[in-house]
Amino acid sequence: MAGWNAHDIPDLSGRRAVVTGANSGIGYTTARALAGRRAHVVLACRDETRALRALDRLHAEVPDAQAEFIRLDLGDLQSIREFATTYSRAHDDLALLINNAGVMAVPQGRTKDGFETQFGINHLGHFALTGLLLPLLLATPGARVVSVSSTMHAAANIDIRDLGSEQKYRRWTAYGRSKTANLLFIHELARRLTAIGSEVVAAAAHPGYAATNLQTASPSQEGRKAAERFMRIGNRFFAQSAESGALPTLYAATAPDVRPDSFTGPAVMGWRGSPARSWRAPWSLDDRAGELLWEESERLTGVVYEELKR
Repeated sequence: MAGWNAHDIPDLSGRRAVVTGANSGIGYTTARALAGRRAHVVLACRDETRALRALDRLHAEVPDAQAEFIRLDLGDLQSIREFATTYSRAHDDLALLINNAGVMAVPQGRTKDGFETQFGINHLGHFALTGLLLPLLLATPGARVVSVSSTMHAAANIDIRDLGSEQKYRRWTAYGRSKTANLLFIHELARRLTAIGSEVVAAAAHPGYAATNLQTASPSQEGRKAAERFMRIGNRFFAQSAESGALPTLYAATAPDVRPDSFTGPAVMGWRGSPARSWRAPWSLDDRAGELLWEESERLTGVVYEELKR
């Protein structure tokens, strides 16, 4: 794992990959790297204008790229179902599902279906997407699901009685809970895949501190100039590049020695550097919490993983 970089990604000819939030930042960098190794990449994004601009850029940077855009709004269960239907009609396999998209530390709000925004987009949206695409993943040899979490998962465990942080909303606590949910989802998904004898690998990754628009998006939209300026200074002087931040995700998606329920991040204090095994909070490995979160996620989204029922 030491010194691993994008040049170590194997040839991905004939493999299809879906990358959520692929129009910018780590998502775009991930999609570009996969396309550069000959994967057929689907940019799954909410904003069509930005996605098509990213697609043009991808083709310019990787002239022989096989890439397409399919609209996906992770804050809208109907959009998620439409994405899965569109993809399944066009393709009968899926080798890589990269659950990358997310929002960070936004004001209290609701998705279209009434879920708290961060929990709804970061966890429930990807839970529903993965469940709807699961038949294709199970049918594809060597398939993987990679969810992008964060070291900020250590800021807060989930509260199964208050998943939407209704009792007292704090934006960073809600973000930490959503990132813990990402890890618990992978933990439980890996366990259930193993129980049915599936070889699909479910793993997690995090980018460390990478310079993307994730840090500045919320302050900018809210007009919090001081916070936006602080984030921009941090991105400029302390963060690693989006290219480096994408390496843990790319490693989890393509390296041959990745194990189910592994968590990969930057080697240097979880902040920057080559991909390495990452520390995770004990509560992100709690079997009972993972089971309860799974059951509640199926209830809330209406997406039931029938293929994993025993």
